[in-house]
Amino acid sequence: MPRRTDVASLVAQAREGQARAVARLISLVEDASPVLREVMAALAPHTGQAYVVGLTGPPGVGKSTSTSALVSAYRAAGKRVGVLAVDPSSPFSGGALLGDRIRMQEHATDPDVFIRSMASRGHLGGLAWATPQALRVLDAAGCDVILVETVGVGQSEIEVASAADTTVVLMAPGMGDGIQAAKAGILEIGDVYVVNKADRDGAQTTARELNHMLSLGPTRGPDSWRPPIVKTVASRGEGLEDVVEALEKHRAWMTANGTLAARRQARVRGEVEAIALAALYARMGDVAAGRRADELAARVLDGGLDPYAAADELIAGLAGS
Repeated sequence: MPRRTDVASLVAQAREGQARAVARLISLVEDASPVLREVMAALAPHTGQAYVVGLTGPPGVGKSTSTSALVSAYRAAGKRVGVLAVDPSSPFSGGALLGDRIRMQEHATDPDVFIRSMASRGHLGGLAWATPQALRVLDAAGCDVILVETVGVGQSEIEVASAADTTVVLMAPGMGDGIQAAKAGILEIGDVYVVNKADRDGAQTTARELNHMLSLGPTRGPDSWRPPIVKTVASRGEGLEDVVEALEKHRAWMTANGTLAARRQARVRGEVEAIALAALYARMGDVAAGRRADELAARVLDGGLDPYAAADELIAGLAGS
């Protein structure tokens, strides 16, 4: 376990952009280290500056290629970039299987790019449970932009929208009926839509279907954001300037009308609630709390207590402990 001075030193080194210190801090987050509270307290004054972009979409649309191309585009603009690539977990080690650092070798030697693969470890929603804290590490380390690439999304795997300032949904020609994408819920979360592999047959049709389905959504006012549809060929770097332009326009729109601040507050509230719930579950795992839960369950089973009243008693007991 690092000493208190080790945490201070790690944070100072991370603030200087030292990749090994950033990696170590994220490892402490992933491992739920006993010093995690100290780490977060030290990072807190240095956060709140990074622009967080989430990239999601069905498997096979080219998320990693698009992420790598966006890194190049932002680096060309002089931005320091962080990437959190959330991979499916190994059922044996719990580690990340795909290894995005291998897939983004062109950025490996750039000191202003930090790429980290994180295992989802079975967590639903397409993100790792440690993602919010890892974002804080990269934010405090001076990243101007943080790209969060998620595992392939499904009907319940859309929480990237709650973790990002702007959400990019990627589609590609030949990926199946567009209506299925709508059912999966990803057409409800996007701020920018990208049709990648636009050099393939059907790209125009895919873009047209997307536009049609978006038009079927809630009626937007004259000042509402209208998600653009951008066509790219990420493997050749084509269209990425248009994606960056769309992202910057969305950021400016959010800043002007207060949406950015509201989204970030909602994100932090969710993070705080998750930490509180985790602490509550930990207390329920104590022997005394377990016995109390068993006693209350027996009373509910006997009809002497209803489950809501039992839950109230359990929570009151945990709060008072």
